[in-house]
Amino acid sequence: MAGGKIRTSPELPLRLRLVLPIFSAVTRVCLRRNGTVNRRLIGLVDFKSSTNKKPIKGVTTSDTTVDSSRNLWFRLYRPREAAAGENLPVIVYFHGGGFSLFAANSKPYNDFCLKLSQKLPAIVVSVNYRLSPKHRYPSQYDDGVDALKFLDDNPPENADLSRCFIAGDSAGGNLAHHVTVRAGELEFRNLKVVGLIPIQPFFGGEERTDSETQLARGPVLSLKLSDWYWKAFLPEGSDRDHAAANVFGPKSSDISGVKFPKSLVFIGGFDPLKDRHKRYCEGLKKIGKEVKMVEYSNAIHGFYAFPELPESGLFLEEVREFIKERTGFSDQS
Repeated sequence: MAGGKIRTSPELPLRLRLVLPIFSAVTRVCLRRNGTVNRRLIGLVDFKSSTNKKPIKGVTTSDTTVDSSRNLWFRLYRPREAAAGENLPVIVYFHGGGFSLFAANSKPYNDFCLKLSQKLPAIVVSVNYRLSPKHRYPSQYDDGVDALKFLDDNPPENADLSRCFIAGDSAGGNLAHHVTVRAGELEFRNLKVVGLIPIQPFFGGEERTDSETQLARGPVLSLKLSDWYWKAFLPEGSDRDHAAANVFGPKSSDISGVKFPKSLVFIGGFDPLKDRHKRYCEGLKKIGKEVKMVEYSNAIHGFYAFPELPESGLFLEEVREFIKERTGFSDQS
């Protein structure tokens, strides 16, 4: 802090200092004041990646349809270890984007999931779910649970579903939490959720936290943008204390009796949501759920997507260790 002012962003590499303001400006234009999304315009910057049958960094990808009527499908990332016949842990992944943007084949998420699959190693299942505002709560949660049910009935080759992790970033982290809660109330034949990995999960509430006020103009997620996403996602007439947003708030449900695995929660020091993430960890502990909190003091919202940031490499090591701890899986590389 200098001169009584609170820094709202760390020192970033030149590329990010140029790219992030442009991306933020385009996002603001695409999210209209009337609560709709300019899909044509966002499509100009939301580049898509095709599947690759020929390995990229040892990983092949393929797409599988779950329900074509709602465009529910997933992209499967299969590393060289699986191709060699080794059974691997599974990470079911939900992308971010405020419930309104991006897809499983958006280039940043394709690159990120490919790296996860390669570095851990693990079979990654990246779910393409319906988007708001056309599809509001609970559509995304329904899609996530149905993707789990599909996997349980149709196990991918060399996927050890008894070592299944649910993960997601930002809105996908919110989705991962709620899907894990629902999964804990179901009986699966093959699938067992042994860990939850919410990466800077998108939570909210009517009362502003200190970090939301102090970091209201974050370089990736601003308070104004956050409010727009909630208004587009939550049921008409709901406020941010809805149980989907404020998971341990005044309108939340008691999940103390639900089967719920240990969580690995990632927090960024320059993320306006960091106070909510800490409250989330405290809430889990209060109801007797295991949780490990990892905070990177210089990380912005979305740090994991930028390989030039040192925290992105630290993140991968934390996830690898968490998987080993929860499954006894040992990387032989």
